[in-house]
Amino acid sequence: MSSIIKIAVDAMGGDNSPNKIIDGIVHHHKSNQFTFYKIFGDEDRISKLLNNKISKNNYEVVNTLNKVSSEDSPLEAAKRGKDTSMWLAIESVKKKDCDIVISAGNTGALLVISKLNLKMINNIDKPALSALWPNKIGMSVVLDLGANIECSSKNLFDFSVMGASLYKSLYPQETPNVALLNIGSEELKGNETIKETYQLMNEKKSNDYKFCGYIEGNELMNGEVNVIVSDGFTGNVALKTAEGTANFITDELKKALSGSLIGKISSLLNISNLRKFKKRLDPRLYNGAIFIGLDSPVVKSHGGTDYIGFANSLDVCCRIVSGNLIEKIKRNI
Repeated sequence: MSSIIKIAVDAMGGDNSPNKIIDGIVHHHKSNQFTFYKIFGDEDRISKLLNNKISKNNYEVVNTLNKVSSEDSPLEAAKRGKDTSMWLAIESVKKKDCDIVISAGNTGALLVISKLNLKMINNIDKPALSALWPNKIGMSVVLDLGANIECSSKNLFDFSVMGASLYKSLYPQETPNVALLNIGSEELKGNETIKETYQLMNEKKSNDYKFCGYIEGNELMNGEVNVIVSDGFTGNVALKTAEGTANFITDELKKALSGSLIGKISSLLNISNLRKFKKRLDPRLYNGAIFIGLDSPVVKSHGGTDYIGFANSLDVCCRIVSGNLIEKIKRNI
């Protein structure tokens, strides 16, 4: 029998919460019977939404009416008190009541409250925000996506190890290829920090990943590299650019296929290919950024996603816990 994975859920963060959070839990539970959800938020509303849709043995609701709002600055959120749904959810992981915490709430607040409550893994100086991106072959892990604007070569080296450990936790059968995001693939390109990181990575040998040097922005989606490492400024710009490009292509395609009679006939003839295309670029499938470097994993679901997207980030939680992410990082650092 599988061991139970306990997820602490902030039910009050993000748009349309707690409705989408509870719908996401119900949807996720259909295919994850060995998951226990410790849900933090407005008990009256949550209980009505749950309404016996999952067994009482699989969840517990911790009542709190206070929540971190999307308008709060990270500092305001931390000062708002220790009885917000976000703070209590993170605290339950600190107390080892749960294995992992998830919130669709304010990202800055989640990072700050997580740092206040949870210890860093030994020998890691800064945590990083990482996420999954689709590529031609499968998926890549990209980090940092905005938690650290300035990074030293030691930070980037740590991110490489953490990113490789995350990929290995999510895809246990594969050995990831790791590369540093740079303005060229030649060894002489880039700033001093990147060059120093290159040297550190080249000297470190690991059975858990293979270092492949530099990768340029136009190669991010080709699938030859599974873990892409950068500082938070560059990573965030790359992420937003990729998201914007994907949205632009999808919108233009919709216009082309619905504008004229020929376009409409063409879209009917290609309906199965168009569905595949739409599914490949569906952001809900890649929902769930992971804050790593702390001694417990913290997952950030996109605030604007729906219940399907939230259910997918719950799935990421389960894979992280069953893949022993923290132990992998400790071993490789």
